[in-house]
Amino acid sequence: MSISSRMPARLSAFAATAALLVAGLAGPASAASASSSSSVSGAVPTVNLATNPGFEIPASSLADWGSVPGWRCSGGPAEASVTTAAPHAGTSALAVTPAGDDSTGECTQTVSVQPGTTYTASAWVRGKFVFLGATEGTDRPTAPDWTEDTHGGWQKLTTRFTAGAGATTVRLTVHGWYQQGPFAVDDVRVDGPAPAPATAAASVPTSDKVVFFTVDDGWQTTPEAERFIADHRLPITAFPLPMAAANNPGYFQRVTAVPGSSVQNHSVSHPDLTKLSPAEQQVEICDARDSLTRQFGTAPTVFRPPYFAWNADTLQAAANCGMRTVLTADADFSWGASNIWHEGTLSPGDVVLMHWTDTLAGDLQRALAAAEVAGLKPAGLASYLR
Repeated sequence: MSISSRMPARLSAFAATAALLVAGLAGPASAASASSSSSVSGAVPTVNLATNPGFEIPASSLADWGSVPGWRCSGGPAEASVTTAAPHAGTSALAVTPAGDDSTGECTQTVSVQPGTTYTASAWVRGKFVFLGATEGTDRPTAPDWTEDTHGGWQKLTTRFTAGAGATTVRLTVHGWYQQGPFAVDDVRVDGPAPAPATAAASVPTSDKVVFFTVDDGWQTTPEAERFIADHRLPITAFPLPMAAANNPGYFQRVTAVPGSSVQNHSVSHPDLTKLSPAEQQVEICDARDSLTRQFGTAPTVFRPPYFAWNADTLQAAANCGMRTVLTADADFSWGASNIWHEGTLSPGDVVLMHWTDTLAGDLQRALAAAEVAGLKPAGLASYLR
């Protein structure tokens, strides 16, 4: 049987399934009402948690080639791109043309949520058989909203979901259907209470005699630094830029192989975040999270702002991307320096800044010597920030 001959059956079956889901699996009205009423009262402000919801933010030159900021589309740039042709609002929208008979042109993003909380997702779409849904984090299967045909205009899709009791993220998805042609998406919303802002820190409050070695950027990777880390069994917290990490992922896997080591978030393109809007900050942090998660298999939870430049918007944007801590440092041993930004020697809980450069092996040696003088040992950062 050909693919095309299966299409009517597929569409009919999916339509019937979606109708049953709407009837039997939609969240209780009381839960949605409770969420709305608390927002109206001001106790729990409702905000849009979607990243790049209007597709207005341009891709960074250091982002994945052809990527749509904030979104991961299954067919990549061959299927999905930003268009300025007849958006629903603003200046641009997402245009998707499924490239093959077995593609629905799915685009997704990870949204940070509060466990056990009800949210409303919506999007304006144009095309035939377009679907909006939420998965991977909802408390139960949630019915997508969909349209058979918008007849050339824009139509709003809306669905509600409740995050699972232990869930901190859900997967928002929009897609078309097999052999139904191109579709467009604009003005996406995930409305509900935002996560609490991330915590800003320059050191870790602990009485343990430990210090934390952190290394930023990742453009220069040397075998000397790798050998020093391995020989001394140093737990390293790496903050590579995603493209730098992608240039040599094996290196970063090796230098973070010591127990306690981890790969954390340093943005996509290393901007001064205080010069960006909250929405642009969220793209920088969320896209870096997504790229590093794909490369290394674990989502980062710590964000280091480039140039140590951050503001209140950064703390919220970081939380919206699943970051619990926005971390600077209180000592700098980069490029031959030995700067401690408080009186005396290194102290318990100090965070030491370094960079992946050709001086890193010597920088690590100096930092380790300074820690030993103070009676401290390097430790894994992530476990102390949980």
